[in-house]
Amino acid sequence: MYSLVLYDSYGNTQTGVLFDHDRTKRADTRSVSHQTAVEHFEISLQTPSGEVSTAIGVPTSFVPVTAILPLMRSLGEEVQTLELARVREAGQTVSCQKGCAACCRMLVPISAPEAFALTNSLDRLAPQERERLLSKIDVAQQHLARAGVLPQLSALAESPDPISDEAIEPLNRAYYALRMPCPFLDHEVCSIYDDRPAACRELAVTSPATDCQNMTNPTIRPVPVAVRISTALSLLWADLTATTPRLIPLPLAIDWAKRHHAEQAGRWAGTELFEKAIDKIGRYLGQERARRGTGG
Repeated sequence: MYSLVLYDSYGNTQTGVLFDHDRTKRADTRSVSHQTAVEHFEISLQTPSGEVSTAIGVPTSFVPVTAILPLMRSLGEEVQTLELARVREAGQTVSCQKGCAACCRMLVPISAPEAFALTNSLDRLAPQERERLLSKIDVAQQHLARAGVLPQLSALAESPDPISDEAIEPLNRAYYALRMPCPFLDHEVCSIYDDRPAACRELAVTSPATDCQNMTNPTIRPVPVAVRISTALSLLWADLTATTPRLIPLPLAIDWAKRHHAEQAGRWAGTELFEKAIDKIGRYLGQERARRGTGG
């Protein structure tokens, strides 16, 4: 469960900040020419491994769905930090480190808000770097087409119906069998690290790094994930747009976002966006706590 407390409803202004997390992490540092009225909330998230409490400054103005993304990522990372602490307290060591990129050959699903944000990030790059990355994405799509996987991935991205994990699993295995590096991987290092998908942020293992040379290896011990932020964002987008929750394969995300660019133009009251997002995280955490039998 979670609690949400409004403690200052109006009269405060901040410039250039959309969702101000605990006053130490600015979710969106784009400057604006006017002051934005902000409502302040205290939230408390009960996770299977402890409590996450923080203060949030939420704009009362209308904002795009991408404005909530840095906050969601930050909360997801705080929740996952508790999971990492728990496994370390149990005497286990997390194997993952920079340059260990075996998992970057797996199919990475992202939400619509993440696809929009990633496209925006690429659009802000210098033209030469943007074209380099777009070329790598094109090469990856050609590889997927030759392997006969691209039509299935495209159908997944545009499916009008929810798709279960069980239904996606054969596609996951077919994709991983290609051992195709992520198009954003440069010399085994992520080139979009600050903007990387939530699914990438959440994956960590305590088994030896050598086991990850085959990610289907039954000896791999992943760190439990208390809340999958991509799933929460997918549910949020479906709620906001009255559409089907969907997850988009990363190599197709830029094309998907450009096809759906008109939908990105939508704006929602910051408080509505925030409350719906926290509700999605709270519900996910509640289900995960029930699954683990941690109650509360």
